[in-house]
Amino acid sequence: MDFGIIILVVAILLFALLAFKQISALILAPVVSIFVIVFSGMPILVTLKEQFMPAAADYFSNYFLIFFVGALFGSVYQFTGAAESIARFIAKFCKGRFVAPIIMTITGILTYGGISGFVVFFVVYPIALQLFKEGNITRRLIPAAISSGCWTWSMSGPGSPSIQNVIASENLGTTANAAFLPSLISTVVMYALIFAWLEYRTAKFTKKNMLFDDKTLTYQLTEEELDNADEEKDLPNELLSFVPILAILLSFNVLHIPVEIAVSLGIALSVILFFNKIGSPKKWIEVFNKGASDSGVAILNTAIVVGFGGVVKQTQAFSNLVESLQGFNLSPLIFVMITVSICAGACGSASGGLGVAFNALKETYVEMGIDLNFVHRIATVSAGTLDTLPHQGTQITLLNICKLTHKEAYYDIAITQILIPFIVCFVFIGLVNIGIV
Repeated sequence: MDFGIIILVVAILLFALLAFKQISALILAPVVSIFVIVFSGMPILVTLKEQFMPAAADYFSNYFLIFFVGALFGSVYQFTGAAESIARFIAKFCKGRFVAPIIMTITGILTYGGISGFVVFFVVYPIALQLFKEGNITRRLIPAAISSGCWTWSMSGPGSPSIQNVIASENLGTTANAAFLPSLISTVVMYALIFAWLEYRTAKFTKKNMLFDDKTLTYQLTEEELDNADEEKDLPNELLSFVPILAILLSFNVLHIPVEIAVSLGIALSVILFFNKIGSPKKWIEVFNKGASDSGVAILNTAIVVGFGGVVKQTQAFSNLVESLQGFNLSPLIFVMITVSICAGACGSASGGLGVAFNALKETYVEMGIDLNFVHRIATVSAGTLDTLPHQGTQITLLNICKLTHKEAYYDIAITQILIPFIVCFVFIGLVNIGIV
């Protein structure tokens, strides 16, 4: 194997290992970039200034507003209780059945409506804990149920205002509804497969007598933590809570308003509808300050990883790797799937992976001559595969929230968010190949 390619593989593994140890991406990205630069024989400072920083800065410049308004909208929905109102409304239809799939559905609907996955984690976890307790279902499935709604069909589905959909649209000149019919079918298939898997695993755990009160788990919940899950709150009307979300989806997909403006409209409606849930202007300022702070952290972490991709792109090893993949005579969509998923895995981020892939390979994708609408959809779906390797920061955060370890919960995360999305990639390719466009 090419020595340079070995260096890239080692760099990716190093990135994954250190991220798993919860070292910040702000430290990791430049350090691992320097590792690649040194072993690739490039000048360190020049490469950092002319490749690393411009790639990170371009990503920040292009997508800051999307992160910013999305974080503000999520903050409003979190602190007014609107997100929890929707979650509890949908949970009523559960009635002790399909508990894990219902949680997946709740998180998917919230994120499809433009609410940040990080906000959804904190809002939905207490509700999931309550439903799992009532259904006497093992807590091991809670992380997969929550995150599979956030990072699969709601992220890559047609019309979603997700950052992944936006990145693909802006790079390829497509719309969020690109390849609508095969995309819709693929989204339904993904939802159904995850639904079935979560139900299958629920039944399997129950049959093994692995229930909610599982003494084998590393962390046992206290009575206070369990009581907090049952806490009743003064929440907004659930139907009103859907209004800003519907306004975002309609303005983004029907009126074709830019996503930044569409989400800003949702924020304005939220403030009007739920103003009394926060009260004074001073408290509203605190809500917006929290959202603004969250947006800064989120985009900096992602942009700095894209900077690492900017360095990798300049190495001869990366060019050799791309040429090797092309030498296998893969179908163009499979080539896109493989390259995007590798980039996402290296970054531990779907949006970061897309940023790296399009920055490095957009011209290659275009030169393949395939319909860019198909490239758009396969890229957004495949970005949500290897990004879910164990080092992904959001999964580590969620496991901490749920008081579970990788050993206890990661298997179902991997099935729902790596294996099933890969299967759906091939479903989409098959649909396109038989002429469903």
